[in-house]
Amino acid sequence: MRTLDDIIPPSRRKESDSVGPSGRPTLKLSERPPKFPFTMSIAIVLIIASSIGALFYFSSSKIEVTPNTVSAAVQSSFTATKSSGTLPFEIITAQKIASQSVKGGGTKTVNSTSSGTITIYNTQSKAQKLITNTRFATAAGLIFRITSAVTIPAGSTSKPGSAVVKVNADKVGATYNIDPTSFTIPGLAGTPQASQVYARSSSPMTGGASGSVPVVDATLESQARSALKTALAPDLLTSIKTQIPAGYVLLTGAATTTYQVLTSTPSVTTGQVDVKEQGTMTAVIFPNAALASVVATSISGIGYHGEPITLSSTDGLALMATGGMPDPQSSSFSFVLSGTAPLIYGIDPARIAAAVAGKTRSAAEVALTNYPEVKRAVIILRPFWRQTFPQDPASITVVKATSGY
Repeated sequence: MRTLDDIIPPSRRKESDSVGPSGRPTLKLSERPPKFPFTMSIAIVLIIASSIGALFYFSSSKIEVTPNTVSAAVQSSFTATKSSGTLPFEIITAQKIASQSVKGGGTKTVNSTSSGTITIYNTQSKAQKLITNTRFATAAGLIFRITSAVTIPAGSTSKPGSAVVKVNADKVGATYNIDPTSFTIPGLAGTPQASQVYARSSSPMTGGASGSVPVVDATLESQARSALKTALAPDLLTSIKTQIPAGYVLLTGAATTTYQVLTSTPSVTTGQVDVKEQGTMTAVIFPNAALASVVATSISGIGYHGEPITLSSTDGLALMATGGMPDPQSSSFSFVLSGTAPLIYGIDPARIAAAVAGKTRSAAEVALTNYPEVKRAVIILRPFWRQTFPQDPASITVVKATSGY
């Protein structure tokens, strides 16, 4: 039997529900303190570890260098040597033939020999001397002779010594107007030198004629030849420029052009004559770095001490030969160079890396101010808390800035 005391008012039921048999409050499951999930703890630790590992994995020591530039006036004399020395030089040539049809005026009898240039090669370990009128024969048996004595430098099979010489056909006639070909030396037949000394031509032999040839009015011929020379000049220069090896430069005044009158021939058009002119351009070229170095050395006040340097342009420089342009046999070439030299320093990554290896960021910045090739340097050290370069220069990346000069 329940008494009135057993009846709990609704207002007190909630409170009563939370009291246990002992009279102490009971804690409902939903009211218990939350536990931190174990798997989440592991995930957070892994994320932190991965982040730190990534920072170290992608760590780097890098310097972006903007090269220094100098523009200075130059007016100095220099002497270059063939293929060697502090300032070497090379000679390249280009040859072209142009023709123009003009009105003919009769015929005349001519007997002329063909001529041209050949390059003689020597693979012996000693120089080879050849006397004037030494014969050179084509595979077809046509004979050409050199016009003066020549000595071909020693060389090897991989790098023969060479000399460029003029040759004349042994007989008159157009038969000797041949295309570029190879030559042997009959006088060396039966000797070891027969296979060690040989020659090749790089342009046609021209000028050979025999018999009646058309006559052209002198005034018309002169006008035609003047026009042909004007047309040949830019073509020859274009041809020369295509021969310049990478790293070499051609200066204004370092090329000379000669023209040769070729025998006129009947045109395919009746009553017309083809007037022909041959142009040959010979140019002296220099390695850019070597030329820039001797130019920089000659300019006082820029503090140049042999660092890598090049000319960014040669447009403002002019060359004037002091003893005439060199021929293929010349071993030296003297000239005066004048104008404005725009010089840009080269960047040697190994040199820059060695300069900063093991140094702090601030010490590296100070050290790089002592290098004239450095106009500006941006130091990149990762992770962000790293402030010292590695001791090993090989661990330091040095690159040239893509802009800023």
